[in-house]
Amino acid sequence: MQKLLLLFLTLFLSFQAFSQDLKETTLTSQIKDVTLFLSSAQVFENANGQIPAGESVILLKGLSPYLDEKSIQVKGQGNFIIQAVNKRLDFLSEKEVGEKVKALEAQIEVIRKSQTLSQNRLQVLATKASVLAANKDLGGSQSGPTMAELRAALEFFDIELTKITNEELKIKAEMTEGETKMQQLRNQISAMQESQNKSTSEIRIRIKAPAPGNATFQVNYLVANAGWYPKYDVRVKNINEPLQLNYKAEVYQNTGVDWKNVKLRFSNANPNQSGQSPNLDKWELNYARFTTVNKFSVPQTPGTVSGVVLDEQGRAIPGATVLVKGTTIGTSTDREGRYSLTLPNNAQSLVFSFIGFAAQEVGIQGRSNVSVSLIPDTQMLEEVVVAGFSAREKRMEATGTTVRIRGANSLDSAPLLTTFVENQTTVEIEVAEPYSIKTNGERTLVDLKAYDIPATYRYIAIPKLDKDAFLIAEIAEWNQYSLLEGESNLYFEDGFVGRSILNATALLDTLQVSMGRDRSIVMQREKVDQFSKKRTIGSNITESRGYEITLKNNKSQPVTLFVKDQIPVSINSNIVVTPGELSRGNLDTQTGIVTWEVTLAPGAQQKLSFQYEVKYPKSERIILD
Repeated sequence: MQKLLLLFLTLFLSFQAFSQDLKETTLTSQIKDVTLFLSSAQVFENANGQIPAGESVILLKGLSPYLDEKSIQVKGQGNFIIQAVNKRLDFLSEKEVGEKVKALEAQIEVIRKSQTLSQNRLQVLATKASVLAANKDLGGSQSGPTMAELRAALEFFDIELTKITNEELKIKAEMTEGETKMQQLRNQISAMQESQNKSTSEIRIRIKAPAPGNATFQVNYLVANAGWYPKYDVRVKNINEPLQLNYKAEVYQNTGVDWKNVKLRFSNANPNQSGQSPNLDKWELNYARFTTVNKFSVPQTPGTVSGVVLDEQGRAIPGATVLVKGTTIGTSTDREGRYSLTLPNNAQSLVFSFIGFAAQEVGIQGRSNVSVSLIPDTQMLEEVVVAGFSAREKRMEATGTTVRIRGANSLDSAPLLTTFVENQTTVEIEVAEPYSIKTNGERTLVDLKAYDIPATYRYIAIPKLDKDAFLIAEIAEWNQYSLLEGESNLYFEDGFVGRSILNATALLDTLQVSMGRDRSIVMQREKVDQFSKKRTIGSNITESRGYEITLKNNKSQPVTLFVKDQIPVSINSNIVVTPGELSRGNLDTQTGIVTWEVTLAPGAQQKLSFQYEVKYPKSERIILD
């Protein structure tokens, strides 16, 4: 037994010594393609060079520290076989970056000491000027100075004060220049720290070749801290022309490695459904003790939220990602750490994240300003990388057909060429033009596709909830455009009218694109006292209500309005609701919603009225207003 153990130990040590003696060859790799997912990216690199005979290790250095080892795939071309592939962090880069930061901090310290000396000199000059001012009186109280003494004194004061003033101006100019230089150095240090390039990854490919020769390696892997958000520009010149939709991608990347002239692909996914215009819920009428008071407050349609993202020391974090939880709606902070987002109606919270900091979820709670301070993450770097992987590697196995589509012409640029790759579960949009994106968190907008889409237009008005009419563009067979839920900038009649949400998660055949408010259509909803009464008959109380809606079209063209209001729906057998006059409105008895379709000529005005009556036991109380 001891002999076997000794033999095993000898073989193990021999193997270790042999493996440590393997020759290492470093090849330079170059990023060729990047497939961006909503929360990660798949990077494709190529490398080639000479390899030695026998067993050796090929090193690909300078890769992102957020590379996921489990996602690495390597394909080689040449007279050799691949025995193993793994990843290792290269901490020599961390030392190099640390030394650069220390050198910059040393320069700041030199300038700071010089600033202190200059400040001390200014105090000396101020004291010297005070001494001169205190001794400016010449002669005693009984006799004054002679003319020669006065002339000499004035000349002395002039020379000395001029020297002091000139020296002060020179010192202040030097101090200003020093402050500028220190700020530049701080910005440079901040840029290094923001990129979180504390270390880089290297991929180690163990190969065996019968003879030396040339080899080519194609490597792809998943990397965290990169992604994209769908953005749209929606333009409507007038309701008689097609809708113009520019599909864009807002790209962010903090991978620690710059992407230079790479081909970009954007992976389509299934976002969560979200609303964008006011919803009129069913009004269930019951006794007051069972009723929750609803003041029918006006919701944000849609609202916006903005703020600033800081670190624990109160410094701005550029490139931090801000995501509406449960959606694909998000953005990145600018150089000052600021952001602005349009919210869907059902938005509950925002998720803030950045490399090296713990992700933070913050409830919106009706606020229009949400600012946060992120706390450094104490987890190991390796854990952060693995957490960013999710289950994306399965996407790489999808197969499908390729359809090439030529983009529409823009006003002052060449036609945009894109390729739509239809996989089994996703769609990838490939942009022919290469892009360079630095690893600094700055937002980069990439044009994906321009469409002229046939659309029908109508106005929706819910005066009980909002006094404005909303223009809705309806797109049939919209699934062919491979859209995602995202923010949209709205342009109507050659003017910017606001932001909205393009709800591409709807399960309808017709996609509704909210074009925002049209204040040229005026509405007013008033309670009519003549039809609002309360009377007691026997053991019951009968209350009646009447409302009048006034509509006016101030536009130069006719419009068609779909107007909605409601009467209550009883869920108690002792409460009886009876509809009255509805001005030919269509009543849904299940929901109590009344709908009118009204066409108004330019400058025309029309009134709609509706009434209802409620009977209930006089021992109870209900809430109608």
